[in-house]
Amino acid sequence: MAARIGKRGNRVRGKDGDSVRQELDTKLGEVLQSRANANSVFDILEYLESENEDEVLAAVRTCAKLFESLLEKGELYIGDLPAEEESLPDSLSAEEKYKIWIRHRYNSCVSCLVELLNAPTFQVQELALCMLMKFVRLEGKFPLESANWKDSYRFPRRLLKFVIDGLLQEDKDCSPLITRFQEFLEYDDVRYYTMSVINERIAQVVQSTKEPLPSAFLNNVFGLLSSINMPVNSELSNFLIEQKEKVDDWKPAKLKEHKKAFERVWMGFLKHKLSVSLYKKVLLILHESILPHMSKPALMIDFLTVAYDVGGAISLLALNGLFVLIHQHNLEYPDFYKKLYSLLDPSVFHVKYRARFFHLADLFLSSTHLPVYLVAAFAKRLSRLSLTAPPQVLMMIIPFICNLIRRHPACRPLIHRPTAEGDLASDPFIMEEQDPAKCRALESSLWELEALQNHYYPNVVRAANVISRALSTQESDVSELLELSSYELFEKEMKKKFHSVALEFEPVQGLLGRKHDLTADHFSL
Repeated sequence: MAARIGKRGNRVRGKDGDSVRQELDTKLGEVLQSRANANSVFDILEYLESENEDEVLAAVRTCAKLFESLLEKGELYIGDLPAEEESLPDSLSAEEKYKIWIRHRYNSCVSCLVELLNAPTFQVQELALCMLMKFVRLEGKFPLESANWKDSYRFPRRLLKFVIDGLLQEDKDCSPLITRFQEFLEYDDVRYYTMSVINERIAQVVQSTKEPLPSAFLNNVFGLLSSINMPVNSELSNFLIEQKEKVDDWKPAKLKEHKKAFERVWMGFLKHKLSVSLYKKVLLILHESILPHMSKPALMIDFLTVAYDVGGAISLLALNGLFVLIHQHNLEYPDFYKKLYSLLDPSVFHVKYRARFFHLADLFLSSTHLPVYLVAAFAKRLSRLSLTAPPQVLMMIIPFICNLIRRHPACRPLIHRPTAEGDLASDPFIMEEQDPAKCRALESSLWELEALQNHYYPNVVRAANVISRALSTQESDVSELLELSSYELFEKEMKKKFHSVALEFEPVQGLLGRKHDLTADHFSL
């Protein structure tokens, strides 16, 4: 990028906003009217370095008008630009020297706008971003560089890279500006080149900082990547820069190439060490926003299996992605159910991803071809955990267990075993065993559900009473109970209307409450 504005002394700013705008408009008119007034460009550019926000905003708008007009008139040098410090050969005409000089001023303007992406106020940052993207469109329409491979289409990738580098700061949260940039990602060409430029930016930061990468930078990259809405239709026609003619082998116009670029940038990002919070954010959107748009989703197998083995909330969130790979891409995971079984511990009832976990667990356990010992192990483990579960969870867990038994009639002995004794000492079930095949669940019974018939919450008692009757074949709908909260239970109880109950009682008489007490006449209540 060219050097910034030359030093012309520090101008004393004592003008109001209207005066500054008038001065800028005057300078703009002078430059556009005659090349003899070309040095007035310095006066316009100097305002970009002002400490006054209104002056900077006015200068940015004036620069946009100035260089838009100059680009349209073809007054900027086209091709490899000589360095400004170099002496120009005498063979160049005055026209060419002028265009080279204007091109350097344009580069100085772009440099200032890129720096303004770090301005103290968002208003200045936003305007600088919009003007840079306007220059991207103008450079595409009036190219300044030689065509790389086709004369019919030229995208100013270099200028876009300056913008992306400004969005992906290493030590600053750029999420507001990235959110504003999302509007431009709706253009197919901008989206495609943005994905390729992000990879270059990551490699650049890796080379300069080594591992681990700064957390602010990784958060910015994730924010930009998660803002990308991949197209669904194979026909791509929404471009920031219009094509002069249709090019069959132009990659940004092909959905297949978009998917390849999307896959490369995500794989390049996920290979780096992420914080726990960022890890969770990725897993939350993986199944809906990433896997469906990859050309080869199976490449995510290693990432998801490692995440599934981490444990805790990370494993719960990895279930969504594994579900997609198992059901849609034939992923084989031999110890999947063993790992799923080990995730059942008291904490699973209290994490905020509880509803998602039990929704997926219900899907994984819906197959009627599962071994009886496996289903029995899940039903028994959930029953044991229910002894210490909060009531809002019990309202979902009890129907969940009953649904497992309805799907697998071979498990009915768990609720119809009269010889089973309801106490921990005599129960053959091994709660600490992590392998469902060795926990001896089929030898036990669901006495825990019978114990819940004495629960303090009446609705839990009613739900637990189901096992004392003949279990119906119709499954219960647990979808509405997955996200039930204690607040909702409390609100429901508060809204109940109770009828007044008539009570007969004999008022207490006397100081000590005895009938015919001598003090009753003097101390009656």
